[in-house]
Amino acid sequence: MNWEKGHTEPPVLAMPAIFQFLGYDPFPEPKTLPEQLLAKRREMGWSIEEAAVFANVDPGTWADWEHGRTVLYRRHRAQIAKLLGLSFDALDKEMAARWVWLHKGDP
Repeated sequence: MNWEKGHTEPPVLAMPAIFQFLGYDPFPEPKTLPEQLLAKRREMGWSIEEAAVFANVDPGTWADWEHGRTVLYRRHRAQIAKLLGLSFDALDKEMAARWVWLHKGDP
């Protein structure tokens, strides 16, 4: 009831069972990379710590990615692309462009 009223969400560990019971994922379709990472974490029932172990990164790094920060290293981009079923080239170009945009200096 609290979930339906927007007060709380069930723990991520319970999400796979909830999705199976409902027969679908009740969350909106993820559009951005951070939304896709969170959706995959829910689907897998992973905590941030468990997702970080999968990606071989610090939990703070995974949390940063879920908050829209740039995935700096190509090896991490490759892991994420594979996990999410994305094109590595497209993800790599998006992250490289984001890094350049964030770090461009004024001449």
